Amino acid sequence: MDRRDQLRDFLRGRRARLSPADVGFPAAGRRRTPGLRREEVAVLAGVGVSWYTWLEQGRDITVSAQVVDAIGRALLLNPDELAYLHRLAGLTPPPDEPPPHVEIDPGLHRMLAAWLPRPAYVLDRHWGLAGVNSAAREVFGLTDRDHNCLVAFFTSGRYRAAYSSWEEAAPDVVARFRADSARHPADPEFGRLAADLATVSGEFAELWARHEVTEATHGRKVLTHPRCGELVFEYRRLPLPDHPGHHLVLHNPAPGTGTLSRLEQLVALTEAA
Repeated sequence: MDRRDQLRDFLRGRRARLSPADVGFPAAGRRRTPGLRREEVAVLAGVGVSWYTWLEQGRDITVSAQVVDAIGRALLLNPDELAYLHRLAGLTPPPDEPPPHVEIDPGLHRMLAAWLPRPAYVLDRHWGLAGVNSAAREVFGLTDRDHNCLVAFFTSGRYRAAYSSWEEAAPDVVARFRADSARHPADPEFGRLAADLATVSGEFAELWARHEVTEATHGRKVLTHPRCGELVFEYRRLPLPDHPGHHLVLHNPAPGTGTLSRLEQLVALTEAA
């Protein structure tokens, strides 16, 4: 999808999730379709109904940051969703596109190895696995056939089994990938990846259709490994300015969980095998 298609679907989806009561309107009985009407969003945002309709239809109209902010308030968007809406409205000038995938330098490979026994990997802008240390392969169940983190999350049985609460993690994964796609509106690879994955994973297709976005760069992962049990990590995603579009993802054992000792034993067993 191009930017206007994404803008149309995002606005419709955000409008559909709200009820009149959510924005202080009186209840008006049952509605044939869920959510607010376009007229109601226009009133809340202080814009013309026709203008808002054209915006939601993806027409080529001029829109200001102030108006986008007003629409964001009307639709009760969170900060990540509002930033996403600004990008879809063309208000953030796209940077010069770097190559989608570049070979990471030897120093970065040495850093991944030095992070052992902790898992670490490098993602390109399409979430391709540009570099992975041995702990990440073992902990997440990655094989030589796994080349993309998003695809592995939804299609690899071992990757899925590693997550103690896969269903809870999945919406956040898709929301972060959608936010990343808006950073590169002229790159068709995001749409191709999403379309291809949606044909083989109904779960991904359902989550992608929600148009949820988040730009979270850190969090907590709870995994279960068949050889050492529960592993709890704090992770952080760091941009790599010298590798534009790439991110280093580091996992650190959460304090007080016993994860570090179990991880050290796991890596020792793996190296001895």
